[in-house]
Amino acid sequence: MRKKQRGLGMRSKDQNLGNGRKGKPGRDGGEKLVPAIPGGKIEHFEGLVGIHREEEDGGGWNGGSGEEPDEDKDAACQEKLSSLIEFGKALAWPTRNRDFWREVPGRAERWQMPEGDVWIEQHLKIRTKRGDVKLIQLNSAQQAYSRDCAEKESKRNIVLKARQVGITSYIAARFFVQTITRPGTLTMLVAHDREAAEEIFRIVHRFWDNLADDLRTGPLKTSHSSARELVFPGLDSEFTVTSADENAGRGRTIQHLHCTEVSRWGREGEEALASLRAAVVPGGEIVLESTANGAWGQFYEEWQRAEETGYTKHFFPWWFEESYVAEAGPAVLLLTEEETALVKEHGLTAPQIAWRRQQWASLRGLAAQEFAEDAVSCFRASGECVFELEAVETALGAASEAMETRENGRLAIWLPARGERKYVIGVDPAGGGVEGDYSCAEVIDRESGMQCAELHGHYSLREFAGRVMELAKEYNSALVAVERNNHGQAVLVQLETWGYPNLYEENGVGGWLTSAHSRPMMIGGLSEALVTAPRLFRSARFLNECRTFVRDRDGRPGGAPGTHDDCVMAMAIAWAVRGAEAGG
Repeated sequence: MRKKQRGLGMRSKDQNLGNGRKGKPGRDGGEKLVPAIPGGKIEHFEGLVGIHREEEDGGGWNGGSGEEPDEDKDAACQEKLSSLIEFGKALAWPTRNRDFWREVPGRAERWQMPEGDVWIEQHLKIRTKRGDVKLIQLNSAQQAYSRDCAEKESKRNIVLKARQVGITSYIAARFFVQTITRPGTLTMLVAHDREAAEEIFRIVHRFWDNLADDLRTGPLKTSHSSARELVFPGLDSEFTVTSADENAGRGRTIQHLHCTEVSRWGREGEEALASLRAAVVPGGEIVLESTANGAWGQFYEEWQRAEETGYTKHFFPWWFEESYVAEAGPAVLLLTEEETALVKEHGLTAPQIAWRRQQWASLRGLAAQEFAEDAVSCFRASGECVFELEAVETALGAASEAMETRENGRLAIWLPARGERKYVIGVDPAGGGVEGDYSCAEVIDRESGMQCAELHGHYSLREFAGRVMELAKEYNSALVAVERNNHGQAVLVQLETWGYPNLYEENGVGGWLTSAHSRPMMIGGLSEALVTAPRLFRSARFLNECRTFVRDRDGRPGGAPGTHDDCVMAMAIAWAVRGAEAGG
């Protein structure tokens, strides 16, 4: 005869609501705690956390004996499934179990971890950097991310991070718990390539492998339809890991989208991300996270436009990772000016400074990118940038809003034409298509080189010629230097046809020719101007193009993949012509 089991609704002294309680060791040998649900019955979750209740007469309760009939097993499985689903409604609730309250730097009150995070720490395992498989213990970066998401109630998040601070694994764990407690959930995690996707799937699969047996063989029993997919038929839920180059998300309906290392998605990244976001249901959650990879590309653009697109920014520098320390010798006491600033502002310790010195000596130019310290310098082009980035940053710091804008912002004016002053306009025409490069004209003062105005937009060649002519007349019939390569010839012909009187010529030929000989000279002259007089440049658009103007594998300077260089080329022409005509 089977022993009568204690009902789930019965409570003992150590089951007071909100306090949690300890139980028998789980599969990993550690004690588990029943998560406390405000306003609910804590017993509903009995068994879900691997706790086995002791009978008062010394007998055991474990959800059913190994000899119970199949119908009893099915009923027990269904009960556990129902409890999982009920628990899924409480994932965001702050725990009342004081064992999971955490200190927060700069705050008097302690942070109450949400119940979902409590469950993660009690049940999900990862392989540590030392190779051990252990229960997750949320580090400072993971706690800060969870706290920010709760406080800001954000469903759209973008994370800029240093290497290996634990954000990817935590977000995967967070979405895994939501997938196994909320019916009809599709979570899609998208990595930058297949190798990375397979590595991340091993992390996710390890979550499931180390759950209690009665969960894995019961309500969370899986069916595998591919090598990177966990399907839970009992919940009609699925956790899929794929890569950005595999038509990810096509034809799917996604509740949770986690895009990792977006800065390395390549040229097709923009199309892939647009397709994935279109597949996310209203109210679904999206996380874009990555280390920096140069000041260009999809992730860089997403970070810069986060406020405009409604994404919440999260930034985690390297010191959020507690293991980034090294033995500190006497030399650490002699701090550089940069190190002194870090110690004062962020409270870095001597072992952290010692570790930093090792990484900066080893990685050199890549260190600021791989182990970010601020959300600006980490995007720098890692030594590939043609222009001196320090000069560009100085100019950006002094850049100002235009005094006047016209044509919905396509024409920006910082300094209007004055008296008898003379001006030069460098013109870089484009083909006019809305998906291609922009046409750009930069106006500078012929004597000082000060940037006065910028015309930038998609125009037909005839329309652009007309806008340039109007702008030139406004600036005292400025000297107009049109790049005559490709589309520029059509603009030149149009200006000549209309009789504009002040067109730049080289050896009797109208326009400026950008060639293998003239291009290095143009860019070199502009680079020198940025170093010696960075405050002459007012346009943030132009200066941001300077940040992404890099040398390719063949050493040829130009805009990085996915970026534009129209402003740079127009400004380089203006400065080169100013130098030739005015002896500047």
